[in-house]
Amino acid sequence: MEKLWTSGSTNRNKELIERLQLYGIVKSKKVAEVMEAIDRGLFAPPGSAPYVDSPLPIGYNATISAPHMHAACLELLAEHLQPGMRVLDVGSGTGYLTACFAMMVGPEGRAVGVEHIPELIDFSINNIKKSAASSFLEKGSLSVHVADGRLGWPELAPYDAIHVGAAAPEIPQPLIDQLKPGGRLVIPVGKVFQDLQVVDKKMDGSVSIRSETSVRYVPLTSKAAQLHNN
Repeated sequence: MEKLWTSGSTNRNKELIERLQLYGIVKSKKVAEVMEAIDRGLFAPPGSAPYVDSPLPIGYNATISAPHMHAACLELLAEHLQPGMRVLDVGSGTGYLTACFAMMVGPEGRAVGVEHIPELIDFSINNIKKSAASSFLEKGSLSVHVADGRLGWPELAPYDAIHVGAAAPEIPQPLIDQLKPGGRLVIPVGKVFQDLQVVDKKMDGSVSIRSETSVRYVPLTSKAAQLHNN
């Protein structure tokens, strides 16, 4: 079987992005460029099918989201991922979306991933090092940390954009607190039935919330509860 990171993988990744454009999920040139630059195959477990539009298990009762969900979240946050801005990725998992965020905000920006499974942090760092975002990791504008994502990462707050890659029963207040006025939070909310919610913080600090679409994510929970869910 051909290794995922041989030259052929670049073509397959490009075909995946082209399909997402065809279906109207990838709308902007910037999101297309970033998703083409960050090869999903480098972030998927060996032997999996990274270029199929489906979530993949990555161990520890976690998944890497389907490509169309990554694209949808990048599009929803694109205006808040301008060069020089700050972004927090909660439940950063394989590091794929954190790497995309780093490409969006550039070397003058800051992309932070938090994940409470140390083994996934190690996996994500190795993945990012193989990707087009490796220089951001080396220079410190991209970092990933072991932490409870429900508490965010206050050290580098406030953030222009916050993405949450697991479903919370309700929106954690620390994440709203760490959102910059004018910033946007995208988070799946719910237990059995979940909605992808878009939270915009206005300049006066008040927030507006709308539901974008119905989704299905793994739960945003404690490390112990996640690992117990076998």
